[in-house]
Amino acid sequence: MLRLRFTADDLLRVRYATGPAPLLELGMALATLQRHDAVFARWARRTRLPRTAFPLFELIPPSATGPLFVDPVSEGFEDGLDMVLSTPHDHARAELVRTCRPTSLPRRLADRDRDAWRTLEHALRDAYGAVIGQDEPRIRASYDADLAWRRVVTAEQGIGAALAGLYPGSHWEGTDLVVDVPEDSEHAPRGRGLTLMPSVFWTGRPLIGTHTDGSMLLVYPALTPVPLVDTEPPDALAALLGRTRAAVLSMLVEYRTTSELALTLGISVASASTHAKTLRGAGLVATRRAGKAVRHVATPLGLRLLRRGLTS
Repeated sequence: MLRLRFTADDLLRVRYATGPAPLLELGMALATLQRHDAVFARWARRTRLPRTAFPLFELIPPSATGPLFVDPVSEGFEDGLDMVLSTPHDHARAELVRTCRPTSLPRRLADRDRDAWRTLEHALRDAYGAVIGQDEPRIRASYDADLAWRRVVTAEQGIGAALAGLYPGSHWEGTDLVVDVPEDSEHAPRGRGLTLMPSVFWTGRPLIGTHTDGSMLLVYPALTPVPLVDTEPPDALAALLGRTRAAVLSMLVEYRTTSELALTLGISVASASTHAKTLRGAGLVATRRAGKAVRHVATPLGLRLLRRGLTS
């Protein structure tokens, strides 16, 4: 069992990360490539990982529990890569000894061999281009859809239900969240806060780490992993609303301005505004003004309709 011990103060400091972390998702994807997960079978077959990226398999096992410095939480890839390459020597060595078999690359990285660190940099760049770069729109769609659904659960049932729903078989025992997994471990935020981050390339057990802001990080499988995401609106939803209006609603799992809708969908601002107004009239979209901009977002009813369309 995985047991997460919360205090009342800890529960007040739970938040969702605002976006996917590029290197963390890369680490999860590389772990999944080794797991032979049925959900990712077609994705794995079409993923062409260059040989220059193969050294990463010495660092990232199928369990995704490799050295923490290899897949840090960052907003962008370059920022994350800078964090990897600037890892203090003592920390890198301790993590490599803790998590890796003593094969060539881990040994050389631990010895601060410059060629080994250049190999790591090139491997991360090439793997990122091959694995993440080709799927960025679907990654964002999967991530946004998960957060949108969790926010609905939080709004309607509270943070307790949202946390218990992160992984099948999870339940509360007092203020302890118990997750039904084979390995026994126990963790507590201890006043640091908890950051929740869905992974769009992971279907395994929740993983615990540390966010760069110092909070405890809980990585869990996204509701709809990348292979099941279609960036086009579902046919059933398009038949109900019309393809353009369905596409507008699909984009509104997060706040968008009218101009953003128009630019992304290739329609006029006036048309985007009309579609948003129609969806608002049906109770599927809420609109609020922020300065001169008008921002739209799907309502809980709109999110439920989207989720039914994605899973039908």
